[in-house]
Parts: sequence; C-alpha cells; structure tokens
Amino acid sequence: MQALYAYHANPEADVRSYELGLVKNVQGCYELFLWLFALLPEIAFYRMKKLDSLKEKYNPTEEDLNPNTKFINNAVIRQIETNQTLKILWPKYHILWEDDTDLIAKLFREIEQLPEYEVYMSTRENNYAEDKKLVLVIIEKVFANNDLLHWYLGEKNTHWIDDYNEAMLMFYQNVKEFKESKGDDCKIDSIFKSIEDEQFIRQLFRKTLEHTKEYTEMIEGKLQNWELERVINLDMLLMQMALCELLEFPSIPIKVTLNEYIEIAKWYSSDKSKVFINGILDRLIVDLRDSGKIEKTGRGLYQN
Repeated sequence: MQALYAYHANPEADVRSYELGLVKNVQGCYELFLWLFALLPEIAFYRMKKLDSLKEKYNPTEEDLNPNTKFINNAVIRQIETNQTLKILWPKYHILWEDDTDLIAKLFREIEQLPEYEVYMSTRENNYAEDKKLVLVIIEKVFANNDLLHWYLGEKNTHWIDDYNEAMLMFYQNVKEFKESKGDDCKIDSIFKSIEDEQFIRQLFRKTLEHTKEYTEMIEGKLQNWELERVINLDMLLMQMALCELLEFPSIPIKVTLNEYIEIAKWYSSDKSKVFINGILDRLIVDLRDSGKIEKTGRGLYQN
C-alpha cells in the first residue's frame, strides 16, 4: 500500500525502484522483529548487573547477598539469548542494545510494577510454563503499547513507526511457539515463509499498477451519488489492491481479501472508510462472481 501510494505521488519515477524499496521495507520490518527479540536478554543482563552491584555495598543485607534470581534465570529468556538462529542474525543486522541503558532500565521498572511479576517472583524456583507466561505478559503489557519504546525504535528507522505492531505480533507469536524441549533451537520465523511470499508482494504491486485504469472504472461504476473525485485516494488504492487479489490470486479466499483491506482501512484511512470500502467491494464481488471473473481454487476459498 505504501509503495503504491508513494509511486502514485510521483508517477514519473522508475517503477523498479519502488518495487525494490517495497522489498527493502519488508526486510526493515524483519530487522525490527529481531531488535525486539534482543530486548529481553538485555533487560535480564541489566538486572543481573544490578543484583551483583548490591553485593558490593558497604553493609549488604541478606537479600543483597542472596537475591531472588528467578527473573534473570528465566528459561525462555535464556532460550532467546542462546538461540542458534538469533546468534547468527543479530550480528548480521548489527543489533546491539548495550548502549541503551536508560531505556533498558525504564523498561525493567515497568516490568517490576506488573502484578504478574510480583506473583512470579514470590517463589524462587523456575518453572518453564511460568517463565513463558511471564515473558508473554511482558510483551503484551510492557512492550506492545510502550510509547517510549515505540518512539525510540522509530528514531532508529522511521518506517518502524508503522511496522511496530506487526513486528510485535510476530515476536509474540514466535515466543508463544517456544518449547522447553527445543532448547536453543526454537524456530525463529524467516523474513519470508517461502519464495512465493516474496513473489506475492512483488506481483501485487506490479499487477495493481498494471490494472489501475481498469479497476478504477470498475469502482466508479459502483459509486452511487458519489463522484470519483470525492473518493479518498487511499480508499481508492485499497479497493484497487483488493480487486487485484480477487482477480489475480486464485489461492487467496475472498473473505480473507475483504477482511484484510477493511482492517487496513481502519488503521490508515478515515473513520467511515471501512464501511465505504466494504460496501463497494461487496457489490463488485457479486458482479464478478456472476460474470465468472473470480476464479478461486481450493475448498472454502469462494465464500465471503
């Protein structure tokens, strides 16, 4: 969507350069995903250094000398730290949090304030199920809606402001699939699940551009008491992309396409866009089905 929008703002530019920029932005989102993975080991390391420093106090307490190390020994955090795939990818993408102590300290203070953290630390014995539950709570309640972390990562890469939620969801889903038996070999998602995925984003970009005029005319035919010039540019673009998926990608279910573009409209367009886009696409789908132009292969792909 962003690549197509940028191209339409400067149609004299080379299409190929925008397509390459699209792939680069996908790679950037994956890099953000890897930065998020590196956070928890760094926070645990920060906490370990703090506990070590307490032992050096002039008159340390028994708690200082024998602290509760359950958090720094969290098995899931250790799995992340020692994961064989991440140990290759972090240096490749130059991911290193060690110079960001202030941010790490603030994130740990927020973790400490979680009721779930207090319950977790009420015992000293580690249990894998509890360790994993706490990590997922931290991602959901501390990282996901953290304005400071969001801003900080956005300063590293402006595209990450929009990519933040997607990368966070990928991070959460990956950790959710971790298993104790996998040790340091838990699966980490690759940038594309298959070569077909990368081909898909390129084809969606190219084919939407190729059929822009045709799709615009189809949409205009369904505008009731509404001039084409009054349609928000982004709404038009989303409907063009949806039509491209409906007509050019037989393996994508109609319902998936419809839901996906309505959801994108909620995030990026006006308050009324989701209803408007849903109405236009519903009417277009009826016509396209009746004329036999929508060809879907596989069970359940034809319903919407």
